[in-house]
Amino acid sequence: MAYITAKDLSLGYETGVIVSGLSFSVNKGDYLCIVGENGSGKTTLMKTLLHLVEPAGGVIENGDGLLRNEIGYLPQHTVVQKDFPASVREIVLSGCQGRCGLRPFYNREEKRLAQENMERMNIADLADRCYRDLSGGQQQRVLLSRALCATRKVLLLDEPVAGLDPMVTVQMYDLIAELNKEGITIIMISHDIASAIKYASHILHIGDSIFFGTKEKYLESKEGRIFLDRQKGGVPVNG
Repeated sequence: MAYITAKDLSLGYETGVIVSGLSFSVNKGDYLCIVGENGSGKTTLMKTLLHLVEPAGGVIENGDGLLRNEIGYLPQHTVVQKDFPASVREIVLSGCQGRCGLRPFYNREEKRLAQENMERMNIADLADRCYRDLSGGQQQRVLLSRALCATRKVLLLDEPVAGLDPMVTVQMYDLIAELNKEGITIIMISHDIASAIKYASHILHIGDSIFFGTKEKYLESKEGRIFLDRQKGGVPVNG
């Protein structure tokens, strides 16, 4: 059974429906990239998968033992986040909040998990540094460490390389790919179709038309050809 299954999903707000007719599934070990035009509903879909936003129609089902609190989330990096006045250790530990229940403190196991994930992301030496004093790439590693404290199963990433320089972007993609090889299922919003094709196992394209399937099938599809042509021509397709 799939970790996540969406059936005839509609997304929107009080002002109306953004997209409808979304049906797809995400299995253990998949690397799904969500691509599409500006305003097509990609971030809304991610929030719906997290049960932060209710769907306008259709259903989302979790299966294969996946619980709601077992999904890690790396949101878009905002100006407010970049200036957050807390230590790296405090931010990474906050990813364990879902494990604490009603406890007002972190236990030894949760502190150990935070330390392991900081080491995993090569930021253990930054543990006592203030988050807002770090570079963009270091901040993203901190947030990824935090997300890993919430899950060993599924990571949702919303534009994880936005605003990073080319070298740091490659490093971040490599980190995410390595996590996927270790068995973590990846669902990532990306405007970078070249990297999506390089790393993804599956593509979900949202726009005037909808595509879901393997990246190989996407490259052969009408949606894939049009989207790739627009990117090559320098036409903005994401926001």
